[in-house]
Amino acid sequence: YQPADEDEPIVQEEEEHYSWIEGLAILVSVFVVVVVTAFNDYSKEKQFRGLQSRIEGEHKFSVIRGGDAVQVNIGDIVVGDICQIKYGDLLPADGILIQSNDLKIDESSLTGESDHVKKNESTDPIVLSGTHVMEGSGKMVVTAVGVNSQAGIIFTLLGAAVDEHEAAAKQKKKEAKKAKKAAGAKDEITNNSHGHPQGIRSQTTVDSITSDDGGDEGGKSGGEGSGHGGKEKSVLQAKLTKLAIQIGYAGSTIAVLTVIILIIQFCIQTFVIEQKPWRNSYANNLVKHFIIGVTVLVVAVPEGLPLAVTLSLAYSVKKMMKDNNLVRHLDACETMGNATAICSDKTGTLTTNRMTVVQSYICEKLCLVTPRFSDIPRVVGEAIVEGIALNSAYTSCLMAGQNPGDPLQQVGNKTECALLGFVNGLGRNYQTIRDANAEDTFTRVYTFNSVRKSMSTVVPKPNGGGYRVYSKGASEIVLKKCAFIYGQDGVLEKFTRDMQERLLHQVIEPMACDGLRTICIAFRDFVPGKANINEVHYDGEPNWDDEENIISNLTCLCVVGIEDPVRPEVPEAIRKCQRAGITVRMVTGDNINTARSIATKCGILRPQDDFLILEGKEFNRRIRDSNGDIQQHLLDKVWPKLRVLARSSPTDKYNLVKGIIDSKVSVSREVVAVTGDGTNDGPALKKADVGFAMGIAGTDVAKEASDIILTDDNFSSIVKAVMWGRNVYDSIAKFLQFQLTVNVVAVIVAFIGACAVQDSPLKAVQMLWMNLIMDTLASLALATEMPTPDLLLRKPYGRTKPLISRTMMKNILGQAVYQLVIVFGLLFVGDHFLDIESGRGQPLNSEATQHFTIIFNVFVFMTLFNELNARKIHGQRNIFQGLFTNPIFYTIWIITLVSQVFIIQFGKVAFSTKALNIEQWLWSVFFGLGTLIWGQIVTSIPTRKMPKKMAWGRGHPESEYTEAIRLGEERYETMDNDKKPRAGQILWIRGLTRLQTQLRVVPTSKPAG
Repeated sequence: YQPADEDEPIVQEEEEHYSWIEGLAILVSVFVVVVVTAFNDYSKEKQFRGLQSRIEGEHKFSVIRGGDAVQVNIGDIVVGDICQIKYGDLLPADGILIQSNDLKIDESSLTGESDHVKKNESTDPIVLSGTHVMEGSGKMVVTAVGVNSQAGIIFTLLGAAVDEHEAAAKQKKKEAKKAKKAAGAKDEITNNSHGHPQGIRSQTTVDSITSDDGGDEGGKSGGEGSGHGGKEKSVLQAKLTKLAIQIGYAGSTIAVLTVIILIIQFCIQTFVIEQKPWRNSYANNLVKHFIIGVTVLVVAVPEGLPLAVTLSLAYSVKKMMKDNNLVRHLDACETMGNATAICSDKTGTLTTNRMTVVQSYICEKLCLVTPRFSDIPRVVGEAIVEGIALNSAYTSCLMAGQNPGDPLQQVGNKTECALLGFVNGLGRNYQTIRDANAEDTFTRVYTFNSVRKSMSTVVPKPNGGGYRVYSKGASEIVLKKCAFIYGQDGVLEKFTRDMQERLLHQVIEPMACDGLRTICIAFRDFVPGKANINEVHYDGEPNWDDEENIISNLTCLCVVGIEDPVRPEVPEAIRKCQRAGITVRMVTGDNINTARSIATKCGILRPQDDFLILEGKEFNRRIRDSNGDIQQHLLDKVWPKLRVLARSSPTDKYNLVKGIIDSKVSVSREVVAVTGDGTNDGPALKKADVGFAMGIAGTDVAKEASDIILTDDNFSSIVKAVMWGRNVYDSIAKFLQFQLTVNVVAVIVAFIGACAVQDSPLKAVQMLWMNLIMDTLASLALATEMPTPDLLLRKPYGRTKPLISRTMMKNILGQAVYQLVIVFGLLFVGDHFLDIESGRGQPLNSEATQHFTIIFNVFVFMTLFNELNARKIHGQRNIFQGLFTNPIFYTIWIITLVSQVFIIQFGKVAFSTKALNIEQWLWSVFFGLGTLIWGQIVTSIPTRKMPKKMAWGRGHPESEYTEAIRLGEERYETMDNDKKPRAGQILWIRGLTRLQTQLRVVPTSKPAG
């Protein structure tokens, strides 16, 4: 700028007439940005409300109405309904049990006690909303719903407590102010009368109030912090935090240098060379020097970054819903992009979860097709049919398809549905048997869980003939409890150890090697009279609580092989994961041979790999010391090669996930994704960096613990989540590459311009357009790019890899060099080259010149065309690839171009521009297109020859504070005491952001006199 002297007119008459336009233009610009940001926030809020509504809408419960079991939304349950509750349910209402089978409830959400509570109709029939069914099943009559239920009462009290806390906090502040005033008044009185104790007492009161208030606040923050599930800040958040600090330091340094140089120049020119005395008006000049420094600082920080992050995540989450990923926690989206390991279930995720019995072993005969009922000895056939129909959850059933000719729909447990289909295949109707044996007539049910790996039901025989125990489960588990077996022609035989081994090796293992799940069906009779060899005589009621003795000495009826085909799209999805640097592990409760077969078909096990396959028992033996404690160094010897963990429990899955996450074997910590569907999978889902719950087969507990719900239970949807996660990362990187180029050029132009010609070629409103509007529009354009398959052709970014890679830094600096050469060339020789009047050395309030207008226009055009270059961050040459798949990008690009033309031709005083002729427009377009050609030259420069220190934003979450610092946001978590030194960085970022938003209009101030 040209310093104004006292003798010069400060504002010309014409300028006075139009001076309001510049202020209005700034207000309009800020209004546009605020509206866009507000609309984005509103859209995001609306989207997540819709997301929540969808989650709640999909939460259905089984209710018996009109004698039939129907699925209803939890919001439609009313008092008096009879609800069927089962393993994995999150109870939506309070109720009283009318029937239960081995029911255990987790009431820790209400009582804080972690032990599971046994429930039954006689001793403890009350079940409460908000609690989880951990084992068993039953029926309850609903007694309270909504705000009248136990969970509703707690939420109501919680809301009232929050209101009371806020009211109390306000009251304390008022009391503190009154106390301060009173303390001041009393201090005066006591000082005059030398009564010090009174003053001290008053001050102590104020301190205690302040301390209490602070304590409350600290406690609140601590509670919030602990409510995040214990997961550390995401990789992207850590890197953005580090980058913001680096940019802040760089911008501050340049801003301070600018102010110092300007002040030194002014002092030397005014007081040394011209030897003028000090005048009061010079203070105004010093203020303007400071304002220019603030302008440089404002330009230095990419304030569009928070908007870009928010837009990219919100846009991705919306699109991921179409790819069957229901995102519950926003940061899980980008975390998935850094995943290095996936621990996946087998059933339903890698397989279709439509099971059918394809092989059976009955009476020493192996059948590769379903036999006819008449081909089986009657006593054996009747026992098999009853054992399947009665010893399975009555919620499991086969229903007719929607259209004639459609296969039967499997509802409930898919393994049980396969067995029910086997009964139908034998020519019998399982429903007829169930109708004759109501569920409430059963004496005892030992429900399936991960420890038993079997289910048993005690059924009373007709006419007081005793009891029959039916048992079914994993073949090798149930067979160990068998003492008898039906041989050829239905002859009962003792089941010796040799026969067990022969059956295991000749029947079960071949079935398992074919990828079949093997299930054994057995029974045992308790009779009051004379007992046969395979029966048990009893005098009094058997002790049904003695499960070990009850479920022993069984008689084996048959072994069936159930096929659950691999999903056709899964092998290709796993190959994509492996190419993308992600290790896929299968964690299943199935037989090790079945697991090996499925893992081979899926491609998890490859011949060229050095892999390890373990059962849960062997896994625990290897990772525990002599005292039975898990040792990380032992786990580190196992998990790198482990690909299949069979016959595993949920605890084994949790230990594996925790061990991989805590391991220090690799330089960068592994980022682990886990799939789960069972209630006991909750701890592993929470411990994982990203937990995937099954939307179809998953329990409510698993969904509650997850970050993302797979609405189709399909592994290939996880691969899509990886693509979207990496796309978020790339979108932010694209925006940074574009925005930092703009900022570097703008800062240097402002700095050199101020120091060399004591004026900035870019005026305040022009800078506002460049820095605000183009930030916002660029965020919209670059943050909404669709993912491409190329994202899966490279390894994960990693936790320590810089956000701005050497390739990106090469592009930023390369484009900055080109743009600076053009801008400074136009600034110093452009007036001669284009034969126009020079804008250098013009008075402060002189009319806009074509010279500086061309500089502004060329800068914008170079920025616009460089936006095309910014779409590629990995050195790709074809910058137009995929351009027309993103209509948002090219629409915004065209809108920005049209807006620039309008600003140049009609902006005049408001934007400090002067209309250009066609030749000058062609030169602007020519220099803009030059960025595309220059971009190809920059791409040809080998990146590997650049120093590694040129990469920026090298984040490491373990070494960073764990509370999330979000640029541009007003809130942040209270720091832990041991991390307090970092609080200065938090304040730095917040202060920096506020400076740029609040002092945006300062550079337009004009001297008053």
